Amino acid sequence: MGHVRDLPKSASEIPPAVKGEKWAQLGVNPDADFEPLYVVPSDKKKVVKELKAALKEANELVLATDEDREGESISWHLLQVLKPKVPIKRMVFHEITEEAIQVALTNCRNINDQLVRAQETRRILDRLVGYTLSPLLWKKIAWGLSAGRVQSVAVKLLVKREQARRAFRKGSYWDLKATLLASESPFEAKLVALDGTRLATGSDFDENTGQVAAGRQVVLLHEAEANALRERLQAGGWTVSNLEERPATRKPSAPFTTSTLQQESNRKLRLSARDTMRIAQSLYEQGYITYMRTDSVHLSEQAIAAARSCVEQKYGHNYLSPKPRQYATKSKGAQEAHEAIRPAGSTFRTPQETGLSGRELALYDLIWKRTVATQMANARQTHVTATIDVDNATFRATGKRIDFPGFFRAYVEGSDDPDAALDDQEVILPPMAVADPVSCTELEAIGHETQPPARYTEATLVKTLESEGIGRPSTYATVIGTIIDRGYAQLANNSLIPTFTAFAVTSLLENHFPDLVDEGFTARMEQTLDEISTGSADWLPYLREFYSGNDGLEQQVQQRENQIDPQQARTVDLNGLEATVRIGRYGPYIEAENNGDSVRASIPNDMTPADLDADQVEMLLKQKTEGPDKVGLHPDTGEPIFVLVGAYGPYVQLGEATDDRPKPKRASLPKGMTPDDVTLEIAVGLLSLPRTLGYHPETNAPVKAGLGRFGPYVVHDQGKEGKDYRSLKKNDDVLTVDLARALELLAEPKGRRGRRKSATPLRELGQHPDDGELVAVYDGPYGHYVKHGKVNASLPEDTSVENVTLEQALGLLAAKAATTKTKRRSTKGSTSKSGTSKGGTAKKGTSAKGGRTKGRSSKTAASRKSNPSAKSSTARKDKES
Repeated sequence: MGHVRDLPKSASEIPPAVKGEKWAQLGVNPDADFEPLYVVPSDKKKVVKELKAALKEANELVLATDEDREGESISWHLLQVLKPKVPIKRMVFHEITEEAIQVALTNCRNINDQLVRAQETRRILDRLVGYTLSPLLWKKIAWGLSAGRVQSVAVKLLVKREQARRAFRKGSYWDLKATLLASESPFEAKLVALDGTRLATGSDFDENTGQVAAGRQVVLLHEAEANALRERLQAGGWTVSNLEERPATRKPSAPFTTSTLQQESNRKLRLSARDTMRIAQSLYEQGYITYMRTDSVHLSEQAIAAARSCVEQKYGHNYLSPKPRQYATKSKGAQEAHEAIRPAGSTFRTPQETGLSGRELALYDLIWKRTVATQMANARQTHVTATIDVDNATFRATGKRIDFPGFFRAYVEGSDDPDAALDDQEVILPPMAVADPVSCTELEAIGHETQPPARYTEATLVKTLESEGIGRPSTYATVIGTIIDRGYAQLANNSLIPTFTAFAVTSLLENHFPDLVDEGFTARMEQTLDEISTGSADWLPYLREFYSGNDGLEQQVQQRENQIDPQQARTVDLNGLEATVRIGRYGPYIEAENNGDSVRASIPNDMTPADLDADQVEMLLKQKTEGPDKVGLHPDTGEPIFVLVGAYGPYVQLGEATDDRPKPKRASLPKGMTPDDVTLEIAVGLLSLPRTLGYHPETNAPVKAGLGRFGPYVVHDQGKEGKDYRSLKKNDDVLTVDLARALELLAEPKGRRGRRKSATPLRELGQHPDDGELVAVYDGPYGHYVKHGKVNASLPEDTSVENVTLEQALGLLAAKAATTKTKRRSTKGSTSKSGTSKGGTAKKGTSAKGGRTKGRSSKTAASRKSNPSAKSSTARKDKES
């Protein structure tokens, strides 16, 4: 249920007795030693009522909330609200099993006031930052924005990475790859040096210039030089000049903490931090795992014994580590109130024994494997390097031999299937000796381009925040969720892409409140909270200095409020861009001078700060000043056809909007097509969609080709009998596809929306552990997918048919099955009069648990007044322009 009391989140929650006080909306009285104003939120009043009624029938009150700061605080608040007249106990536990609960009941303690005070200080601190800075952002940039102690630092990290991507300059280099033959076995080798000088690689380039960094003594090959070298070396004499074998040992990773579980589930299962914590919470409540909010990698003796028993039973004694393995926590400021996340109990249930399904099964499987692997023997490998000389060139071939797989048999970090991981890691070179001749069967010149710094994923952002000691892992899911909800970042292809608004807010905070977005300063704040929880620091002097001191937050905001120019605050500084980018009421737009006049043009929603360049600016401004490009006149109607760029990308339009026809016919450009690619023929073809290709020979129903939300398609339209869709493949053209090709596609298995069984799988992966049915890979109109029974799950774009494993397929199928069940439940669920489900969709600006989002509720009168929600996004954009 979360907290039964909290600071008020809206004006409606403020008690009438203090509504007139100037500090009431802040929810904290700085003039009265930062006394917090606690209220019971409306969605928790029923819970409190039920608890009070239950307490009347009880002769003892046992407080059994979590043992961390938040849990301790909840117990304290329960006491304040319930005012019990019966004896009380504070019970703590780390797993929900019969044995653990019985032990906890016999080892109760009092409420830890220091933990409560630390949580209260954190809550007050977050409220002071959020409610003091957020109104400033509303005034200077845009309504509805929020600032947060951890949130703003995380946004800054995203912005800095995007700025690095914008400053990045691409470099190119070439090398050679040889296919060689030794002992009648082929192997590959790459060119690494010429005349003893190392060949340039991607790491030798300066990201800001695209040139080889100063001081690097390397040879840079261009295309012509690489091809000339290839011709010269191909007929040369290839000889092994050196062989080196280097043994290596790998230890298993530590058991999961909150942070590492979020990272690994994001990498392997593509789960967001919020989803990971929600699923883990469910597993904990059902008694399958221990407490999931922990920063400790310590395992109890019970856990170690259970893991070692699993290893012996499943893999044999040889795979057991010689002695029990324990890990030390390395993260900054770890509280270590709990042990690591592991399967609950004195014996570990295998994933197949749990009866779980869907994403719960996938996440439990991940935790089970990681925990069991900690007590397995080290993996032993041998790295083999062969150096081959030909004329003045040096090639290198590398191999890896698995001498003993050890813990690889159970778990490989970042890999979904241990057996597949062994195959991927083991690269065997053929037998060779120094001075042996080898023959070259193929020599290829390969070009490379350096890549900009990768955007943060949820996993890498969580890892960075933890390594810097910023915030608590238990809050990262909420922080990332708030960043996305507030419009500071978009999640695309698992990457967090900061928006123009994020750039503007980060710039304002960096220029005027640098401490609050400084990683070191924020980490030190976290350390102080830890010290308060242990009693080694006093909370009140710290809050006074932070907020009310001579250079405290209150003074800083008052001073800066008149200094910050709103026009400048709404301006996004993008290096190398002549036009000005600003944040408007309805989103970002470009502003430039044209013949003495100021011209504004809205920026499409899917355009990111790193992608906005001079060409894009020119196109958007040209459309605004000169009107849309006219590609010609429609041959049938004589109306002009325009190419435009809207909020959702480029499109063609037939004629202009009039009172009689406010919405002219439009058609989006296919993915990959730019406005410059559009000819009159293409535009006419796009506007003719959907077009009838002919009639199906079996039903005599029309077969059409069209362009939809998910791309180009063909459809067998049988009227009341339904429509049968298939997506076009990469080589198909929606404008030229004919009936024969359409019938061929329609005969294939369906895509995600109800595929038919395919007779010939591309690859059989094995039997499903639950029912023994086949799990296999098929080819569908939406790409490759795995199938078990009636459940289909698409393969990620970076996963090939050859590399997908049974373990990975099971995870994908489980996640898809869970998603399908959730959708079915949601469609059947009843709705309240307000349009939200009875399950309690949280109001905007609040968390579903009544808890920890920052900024004021968007349901205030001021918010409603300033929110033109009745207008469409397109209309709002046009008005801003």
